[in-house]
Amino acid sequence: MDLRFDDEQERFRQEARAWLEAHAPSPLAGHPPPLPSLDTREGFEAHRSWEGAMHQARWSVVSWPAPYGGRGVGLFEWLVFEEEYYRVRAPTRVGQNGIFLLAPTLFEFGTDEQKDRYLLPMASGEEIWCQGWSEPDAGSDLAAIRSRAERRGGDWVLSGQKTWCSRGAFADWLFGLFRTDPEAERHRGLTYFLVPLDSPGVTVRPIAQLDGETGFAEVFFEDVVVPDAQVLGHVHRGWEVAMATTGSERGLSLRSPARYTEAAARLVELWRRSHDRHPRRAERLADAVARAMIDAEAYRLHTYWTATRVLDGGQVGAESSMNKLFWSETDLAIHRTALELLGPEAELLGEDGRPGEWLDGFLFALAGPIYAGTNEIQRNVVAERVLGLPRS
Repeated sequence: MDLRFDDEQERFRQEARAWLEAHAPSPLAGHPPPLPSLDTREGFEAHRSWEGAMHQARWSVVSWPAPYGGRGVGLFEWLVFEEEYYRVRAPTRVGQNGIFLLAPTLFEFGTDEQKDRYLLPMASGEEIWCQGWSEPDAGSDLAAIRSRAERRGGDWVLSGQKTWCSRGAFADWLFGLFRTDPEAERHRGLTYFLVPLDSPGVTVRPIAQLDGETGFAEVFFEDVVVPDAQVLGHVHRGWEVAMATTGSERGLSLRSPARYTEAAARLVELWRRSHDRHPRRAERLADAVARAMIDAEAYRLHTYWTATRVLDGGQVGAESSMNKLFWSETDLAIHRTALELLGPEAELLGEDGRPGEWLDGFLFALAGPIYAGTNEIQRNVVAERVLGLPRS
């Protein structure tokens, strides 16, 4: 297997690197300063503006067709761009729910009219999407949702509640499942809707995180009218559409390997600095640092293999659950090792009163085994659908 990029891909890398080094907000020297926290109104809008700047230069969605704001390049060029994006430590993508989760689903299930309506505003940051999966009594058990959509006249009327909607506090649109046939079995009778959050009857209530900021929201629907044009896929067959979205979330697009290889590289640098100051502590953690590097590289190679399989006509199926298990636990292991290397210094706050970079990353990594379907549920999926083990 030849893992080298070809000359054209390397030229693409150099072009992406040059633009990002000149324009990307970053904590690295020589870059525009980092943006405010994404989970504040000010920071959210700053990140939206950054998405717009990338869109203007056609870097926001490089693998999309040109009519939708992309460059029409392949999956490997997208991975190259992600490597350069994380290398300069550019901002978290505020539009990731739309760009990395909904967009692949739109390309697969959307009508031409839906693609024309939603993709360009998504690529530019003009419209930011949140995810409406979980409900108060239906977290990882997505088939247990109770929110409903009833047919009235020529439209649908939505009622119910969604919670833990990522980016929901400040987003413009929500994609999610609603039960359209209450008599159907669990995975049947569900329909996938696209809902503007400024619709009459929608109430958005921000949820404060540990740091007091609002990265999530709960969304209430009281007789919210939605036309047929905002149904994605077939009525009553939303489960199939949702599984395509979760496949993107757990599989190829949401967590690019550059996120982990760059974090592992920073961990190695932290270990070297720690070795000078606390050699015994560093020696004790040498194996954990090496494991982080190995696991990050393994995830990178696995992603290349998956991308190759997709380009050859394959699909990301139930094995995406294995992928999710691996990246979520790798992220947690990298940050846990970093905190151990820092020792008591890990708890120090910065001049702005916020946690340091490694502690902030660790707090986020703690959510990894929960979001995108809890790891307990993913282990059941792997056991039943990948290994073929019987249900207990």
